[in-house]
Amino acid sequence: MFGLRKGWGEPLTRRSDRTRRPIDHAANRLLIKIGVAHAYFETVHPFLDGNGRVGRLLLTFMLCEQHVLQKPVLYLSYYFKKNRSRYYELLQCVRDEGDWERWLEFFVQGVHEISVQATETARRILLLRESERQLITEGFGRAAGSGLRVVEQLFQHPIVSVNDVSGWAETGFPAANNLVSRLVEAGILVEVTGQARNRRFLHQSYTDLFADEG
Repeated sequence: MFGLRKGWGEPLTRRSDRTRRPIDHAANRLLIKIGVAHAYFETVHPFLDGNGRVGRLLLTFMLCEQHVLQKPVLYLSYYFKKNRSRYYELLQCVRDEGDWERWLEFFVQGVHEISVQATETARRILLLRESERQLITEGFGRAAGSGLRVVEQLFQHPIVSVNDVSGWAETGFPAANNLVSRLVEAGILVEVTGQARNRRFLHQSYTDLFADEG
């Protein structure tokens, strides 16, 4: 789903295992290049504010530019936040002592962990999509066609209104309102405003997959 090539994001082979498994040299060269670029960017600190956010985004964009990722879906922010003290300590060691090896091992381990996490999330999204499609196909009768069109959109637009559903289903407001009610009853949508008018509905089973990540 994400287009992450096999071997990309696996940790650099440590000295103790170099005789036990082969090294993907192309993958490691690119990850080392990106890890070095991130360290230099954080050291130069070119902006008055937002350097950390920009630096983390650049990691993902560089992976896309090198065609390792098809879409910018790999975010290292959670890994850096979870290991905040270690992250800053190792960057400072690069600046003070030129200790690139420990920083790069830490960086590549982060790419590996987040890659595994992203792959698992993608698998769970596909399972959810198929289960919801089956639920609609088996339970919505003549409205199944409209329901399936709406569900496909929910994975791109998880917060919706009845008007949104009306456009996706190519139907009038009353029919769309009825379809939304059926999606709520099926547990696919949850009303989140508590209002009688201008209601918004959340595809909560989908957004919860991302909340579980961190």
